[in-house]
Amino acid sequence: MLRTHTCGELRIEDIGKEVILCGWVQKSRDLGGMTFIDLRDRYGLTQLAFNMETNPGLCKEARGLGREYVLQVTGAVTERSSKNPKMPTGDIEIIVSEITILNKAQTPPFTIEEHTDGGDELRMKYRYLDIRREQVRNNLELRHRMAIETRNYLNGMQFLEVETPVLIKSTPEGARDFLVPSRVHPGQFYALPQSPQTFKQLLMVAGIDRYFQIVKCFRDEDLRADRQPEFTQIDCEMSFVTRDDVLETFEGLARHLFKTVKGIDDIQFERVSYSDAMTYYGSDKPDTRFGMRFVELNDVAKGSGFPVFDSAELVVGIRAEGCASYTRKQIDELTDWVRRPQIGAKGLVYARINDDGSIKSSVDKFYDQQQLQQWCDAMKASPGDLLLILAGDTNATRKALGELRLEMGNRLGLRRSDVFSCLWVVDFPLLEWDEESRRFYAMHHPFTSPLSEDLSLLDTDPGSVRANAYDLVINGVEIGGGSIRIFDRQLQEKMFHVLGFTPEEATNQFGFLLDAFQYGAPPHGGVAFGFDRWCALFGGSDSIRDYIAFPKNNAARDVMIDSPSAVDNQQLADLGLALHKQHHP
Repeated sequence: MLRTHTCGELRIEDIGKEVILCGWVQKSRDLGGMTFIDLRDRYGLTQLAFNMETNPGLCKEARGLGREYVLQVTGAVTERSSKNPKMPTGDIEIIVSEITILNKAQTPPFTIEEHTDGGDELRMKYRYLDIRREQVRNNLELRHRMAIETRNYLNGMQFLEVETPVLIKSTPEGARDFLVPSRVHPGQFYALPQSPQTFKQLLMVAGIDRYFQIVKCFRDEDLRADRQPEFTQIDCEMSFVTRDDVLETFEGLARHLFKTVKGIDDIQFERVSYSDAMTYYGSDKPDTRFGMRFVELNDVAKGSGFPVFDSAELVVGIRAEGCASYTRKQIDELTDWVRRPQIGAKGLVYARINDDGSIKSSVDKFYDQQQLQQWCDAMKASPGDLLLILAGDTNATRKALGELRLEMGNRLGLRRSDVFSCLWVVDFPLLEWDEESRRFYAMHHPFTSPLSEDLSLLDTDPGSVRANAYDLVINGVEIGGGSIRIFDRQLQEKMFHVLGFTPEEATNQFGFLLDAFQYGAPPHGGVAFGFDRWCALFGGSDSIRDYIAFPKNNAARDVMIDSPSAVDNQQLADLGLALHKQHHP
């Protein structure tokens, strides 16, 4: 080893030791008679001291060292005269006796400090420099701890980690596949897996009754802050289980991660039906850190001559506790906010309950105090509260009010990153109808089992069938989801039929799975968690990119290695692909 200690481990009890450290120059300070350098490695910072009086040659050499030079230094640990309580090593410094420059460095394109002057794109281009920053390094260390603790828990629950293939068969259902042309089989393609779904089901058929994998998955879809073309899942499957067995097992995993990684041991889990989530929150991933549940007002708001309400399919509102003091300007801002195209509401009605119990609304022309009091009674409002009400088509209005609820949560400081509220959303619709293609699609995937009590509806009313499916939602973020699976060939064939597959198409795409079901497939179910999302949640970030070592940008590009990129025409010829003129973006 080129070093005896790291830059983060020396303490006051190490005074007098002769040590060798290696690391990068964080910054230097020339104070005339003394020069100080902060030496950094993955483990922390240690201050190096050079005395012009006792060792002028070495001190002059130190003054010539640039930022990010890689050094090996030898010296004695001494007590600092001016200690730095903000640094773990702040009680000591190294009186350097020898410097070896292991490598020089150009001046980096941005400062490698917590509050860097590098923008996102610049830092992504030089991500290997960005990772030197403590904040980014801490994010990767958090990811590492979460992976270790996930494996520890699942191993203790007798899960077996099994790797599944990365080059698989393309299946058009779901998101778009990334395709990989085969050189050995011209004109044929592999796909990169969107998930190991069918393979983990085959492992259940194979008798591996508890499987898991921390696995890379790929989807060729548009990006958001919480989405990347390649992402990581904690993928799991279990045999001989009910839905409750699966949920209890993975509540255990969540509690284990909260306790070992975050030091939180009082996490509780609520269960909410999909129908209730949409009715009370306007979202299938509700943020339940705060209340403001929807209250439908059709019975008390319609029939008074206000055309917006009278013509609406749904009149629904939320109660913003203690917000009656909102000014007209603030309410106008909220009105403009809900009218934005991405929210889509046509307007906003408000009612303010004053301290004396009187009610002031934006529709006083149509409603008297007694009628407005009925609104307050329905919404359990008290003096000092503000009612915010939307109206229109049911689905669009719920969605818009859901966004307004989250915005109010933000404005009132109710969505704190250090508070965690966990719930399972259950009983999703099995299918969703697409008007454009005039067919049903699986809301989760085609292998999700219907609830047993809804099975008969598959033949008569498929749109009403509920799925034996579940999503884990934490703080309004869908962390993962899963289902009890179909394990009977006849039911799986019926499901494919409802989804519009011909028997030939079903056999061509999934014949291997249908065949496997004929050889004693056990009842089984599982779940997959977005590992990157879970890391971001624990780290208090909205973006999963902060927790991926080398992420893509919003255009799905890796600007560091300039990928995707053009390839040589000979490579295309080897793959049997047509030659064409290629352009860099």
